[in-house]
Amino acid sequence: MSNPAGGNAAPSRRPVLVGLLLFALTLRGPFVVVSTVTDELNSQLGMSATTIGLLTSLPVLCFGLAAPGASVLIARLGVERSVLASLLGTFVGVLIRSVGGVPGALIGTLIIGLAITVGNVVSPVIIGRDFYGRAATVTGVYTGALNVGTMLTLTATGPLVTRFGWQIALAAWAVLPVIAAVVWVPLAQRRAAARARQKAAPPAHGNRPADSPPPARLTTLLRRPSTWLLTGAFAGQAFAYYGLTAWLPTLLADEQGMNRDQASASSSIFQICALIGALGAPIIINRLGGPLSAFLIFGALWSTMPLGLLFASDLWALWSALSGVAQGGGFVAVFTVVVLRAATQRENRQLSAIVQTGGYVVASLGPVILGALNESTGAWDASLLAALLAICALTTLGSLSTRGLRR
Repeated sequence: MSNPAGGNAAPSRRPVLVGLLLFALTLRGPFVVVSTVTDELNSQLGMSATTIGLLTSLPVLCFGLAAPGASVLIARLGVERSVLASLLGTFVGVLIRSVGGVPGALIGTLIIGLAITVGNVVSPVIIGRDFYGRAATVTGVYTGALNVGTMLTLTATGPLVTRFGWQIALAAWAVLPVIAAVVWVPLAQRRAAARARQKAAPPAHGNRPADSPPPARLTTLLRRPSTWLLTGAFAGQAFAYYGLTAWLPTLLADEQGMNRDQASASSSIFQICALIGALGAPIIINRLGGPLSAFLIFGALWSTMPLGLLFASDLWALWSALSGVAQGGGFVAVFTVVVLRAATQRENRQLSAIVQTGGYVVASLGPVILGALNESTGAWDASLLAALLAICALTTLGSLSTRGLRR
């Protein structure tokens, strides 16, 4: 299966897969790590709870608002150089955030958010370009790597803080972009050489189906129902994920009488089980009925979290595990359909940007809305019902987005 952008002279796909997985390790940890040093930021920098919350929510807002700009940047720089730009931005942002002071923390966080946004948009382009025939499998492995990066960062930062202090602990994660860049620099060089060799060569057949439709303009993509169905589905997925991730430790502390450390450790089940969903989704998509089956199965599993906590909260560990599987699989389902709906790299890039713009803007409201509902009602019931509505949107709109796709 040849590469549509680079033809047979393009770099081998194995190094690209390794590079993609290393890249994925850098795309979540740099901003979720803030949750491990909130006490230090409050006591040593005098940050309020609102400012600390901004350090987590600002990148998510960037994921949405900056996605169109990231799409334009990728079009100008190309895939490999865009990956390197993302890695460089993350590296610089992590270091600036770690130098101390509230302004440095905010500026560094903003740079991290913008850099990761480029990574979010370019990753589906890489999957569509080099792994179209295995889109579900590679998207699943990529999603698993995102979760591994999150768990690695959250697990190791605590001991680093204890031994070296919070600034060095945060700065230590600048090593991950450097490791990924070691793979991507030669990939960028090889891709440039492949393009140079092919300028005078006849165009090669791509690895997409021979009957793929012609490239669509952005306005055409915006008029497609599937574009907005995917955007709504991802908005539901992301709203529920970020909302429950932010408040699950507090909810467990309130409902089960756990202390903060116990609640945080307990909620990690939700994150760990995402690996099962990320790696299991390709099996469902490829062998058990396609993306439609994935949306229906993961939607049902996702709903066990809000419904279970409403009616049988003592079984919170089971609901956390099942919904954790679902949140990993739901992400894979959405972006597998994004890849399959795009006929060209340009469509892939633009569709990915549209879906992420809408989805992450809505996601940034998840922690705010769930928290406000709890504060206004004095209970978690309304917050859980809001999460359930978001999950219903993921299931319904995601299922509708698969119409017409071949298995």
